[in-house]
Amino acid sequence: MFYYVILPLALLLIAYKFIFSKTKHLNLPPSPPHSLPIIGHHRLIKPPVHRLFHSLAKAHGPIFYLRLGTRRAVVISSFALARECFTGHNDVVVSNRPRFLTSKYIAYNYTTIATTPYGDHWRNLRKICSLEIVSSKRLANFLHIRKEEIHRMLTRLSRDALINNEVELESLFYDLTFNNIVRMVTGKIYYGEDASDKAEADTFKKLIAYITSTSGARHPGEYLPFLKIFGRSFEKKVKAVGEAMDAILQRLLDECRGNKDGNTMVNHLLSLQQQDPEYYSEVIIKGLMLVRHHVCRIRDISCDNRVGDGQFVESSRVVRKIKVRD
Repeated sequence: MFYYVILPLALLLIAYKFIFSKTKHLNLPPSPPHSLPIIGHHRLIKPPVHRLFHSLAKAHGPIFYLRLGTRRAVVISSFALARECFTGHNDVVVSNRPRFLTSKYIAYNYTTIATTPYGDHWRNLRKICSLEIVSSKRLANFLHIRKEEIHRMLTRLSRDALINNEVELESLFYDLTFNNIVRMVTGKIYYGEDASDKAEADTFKKLIAYITSTSGARHPGEYLPFLKIFGRSFEKKVKAVGEAMDAILQRLLDECRGNKDGNTMVNHLLSLQQQDPEYYSEVIIKGLMLVRHHVCRIRDISCDNRVGDGQFVESSRVVRKIKVRD
C-alpha cells in the first residue's frame, strides 16, 4: 500500500520539476531530439551500444549529450577530443566517478582508485599504483610468470592441435590474462587445468563475473532515485557479493602475510604496511587487489574476436597481429 501512495507522488513531483521549474541554460553539446520527461534518452539505449553511439556520432558530431533520467552523460568519439579531456583543468573534472550502488558495497564504500572521487586519497592511490604496483621494475620482476603462462597456453594449443580439437580463443585468452594477474597479485593459479583449490577458484571466478556484470548503473534507481525503493533485493544481493569477495580477499591477504618469502604484489604492499600502517590499511590493500582483477576482467570482455563494425576475424594476416599484453 505504501508503494501505491509514494510512486504517484514521486512521479508528480518529477513531472512538476521538468515541466514547470526554471532551469539554467547550460552550454551543452548537441543532443538527439525528443528527449522524454523523466526518462530522457533512455528509450534510445539499445544493444549493441557501440553501434548506436556510432550512428549518433554521425548525426550529431564527435561529441554529443544524453540525459539518462537524473544523470547527464557526454559521449566522445574523437581521439583529439578524448585527449583534450585529460589535459589541463579537464583532467580534474573527468577524474571524478559517479556513485553507484555496486561501488558502495563491493569497492569498500567508494575507496578504491576506480571509484573514489578526485582528491588527496585518489592521488595517493594513483601514486601507489604507478610507483609500487605497475612500475617497470615491478613488472620486470614478474616476467617469469608471463613466460610460464604463455608456455602453458601454447602447450594446451599444441595438445589440442594434435587431436584436432576445436579451440575457443576467448576462454584461452581469459585463462592466460587472469592467471597472469592472479599470480602476480597473490601467487595462486585460479584459471585453467592447473588451478589450485578448484572450489575457491570457481567461487572467485563467479564473483568477478558478477561484479563485472553489475558494475555501473545497472539498476533503474541509479538513474531515477525514487525507484530505489523497488531495488531492495538487488541491493541485498550486491551486499552479499561484496561480503563474499571481501572474505576471499582477506583469506588471500592472510596467506600472503604468512608467507614471508613471497614475491607478490600483496607481499610488497604488506611490507609498505609495516612502514606506514595507518595508510596501508587492509581495506586499501584489498581495494588494490580488487581493482587489478576487475580491470582485467573488463579488458578481457572487450577483447573478443570481432573487428570494426561487426566483422569477424577470419584473415590470417589480422590474426597474426593480435597481441596479448599484460
